[in-house]
Amino acid sequence: MSASDWSTKDFYATLGVAKTASAADIKKAYRTLARDNHPDSNPGNKAAEDRFKEVSEAYAVLSNADKRKEYDEQRTLFGQFKGGGFGGGQPGGGAPGQPGGPGVDFDLGDLLGGIFGGGGARGRARGRQSAGRRGDDLETEATITFQQSVDGATLPLRMTSDEACVTCHGTGAKPGTVPQVCTKCQGSGMQTGASGGVFAMTEPCDKCRGRGLVVEHPCETCRGSGRSPSSRTLQVRVPPGVKDGQRIRLKGKGGGGSGGAPDGDLYLVVHVEAHSLFGRKGDHLTITVPVAFDEAAIGAQIQVPTLDGAPVRLKIPAGTPSGRTFRVKAKGGTTKTGGRGDLLVTVDVQVPTELSDAQRAAVEALREARGGIDPRAGLFGAVS
Repeated sequence: MSASDWSTKDFYATLGVAKTASAADIKKAYRTLARDNHPDSNPGNKAAEDRFKEVSEAYAVLSNADKRKEYDEQRTLFGQFKGGGFGGGQPGGGAPGQPGGPGVDFDLGDLLGGIFGGGGARGRARGRQSAGRRGDDLETEATITFQQSVDGATLPLRMTSDEACVTCHGTGAKPGTVPQVCTKCQGSGMQTGASGGVFAMTEPCDKCRGRGLVVEHPCETCRGSGRSPSSRTLQVRVPPGVKDGQRIRLKGKGGGGSGGAPDGDLYLVVHVEAHSLFGRKGDHLTITVPVAFDEAAIGAQIQVPTLDGAPVRLKIPAGTPSGRTFRVKAKGGTTKTGGRGDLLVTVDVQVPTELSDAQRAAVEALREARGGIDPRAGLFGAVS
């Protein structure tokens, strides 16, 4: 998107957020609108598809700190010029040689050159030489299983984006023809007109709409826009150890560039389903296993399940309290270096809610053998 394109669009209004909105608020608004208007959820709905494109375009600019700064600066500059210029808002309001001063002919293209990489004659020359456009940055979401988050997975993602037209390769011109340099702005994309005084206002050319080029014979596929909707399926590799809510950048997997410009990036937000037994703690897996009272009291050998299915044997020492955690080496998640974390096993000593006659007799015998020792005696001594 060119600088002049930005001046005519209010991306904040598109996303329904204030200009002061935080990055988190912008992302939240985008996700809601993208989900509601996604082509997969609205098959055959052209209005929803167009709305999805608008939302994606707005988010691509506002989610990038550098692009957002450029956009805000450009909108401010255009707003000042359309409001009557600098220096009090009236022609001649400034000193000679200053914005708004008498005898000054401001070229907004020169001012924007400092922001967008070239203005004046250099910017116009560059505009004639290249009409390339970097592909849009896209964002999508995917839900994976707990097992996939541990081991990694390759996911098929169906993407719909605005790509360079396959018929005209992004030029917007009918095959066999080429766009022509705009005769009104001489390829600069900007035009200068009098504002009713000595102050001149520069704005996007109304003939080429700021492109600097005019398509005399439009491509029948894209009708001269150079862009067309495209659906594709990507095979995306999610690395082992990905966490719930993690945002993964896939360079060059976003919208296609045109005119030799690079493709945009794809940002994948991963959601991980919870597991009925296992949890995560960094590279380690966690599990809580029930242990009977007698196993904790006199010790036992127990079997513990692992995520890969093969159980391991764990020794429970005599006198193990409830809540104690044991470590089983190399039975956890896959690490970034290709190794394995550990399995952290926390025991939960079970207290029976119902006892048979034999069990009750055994517990009463244990109480009698304890000899009346009060395990809470130390608490009262600490108080006094």
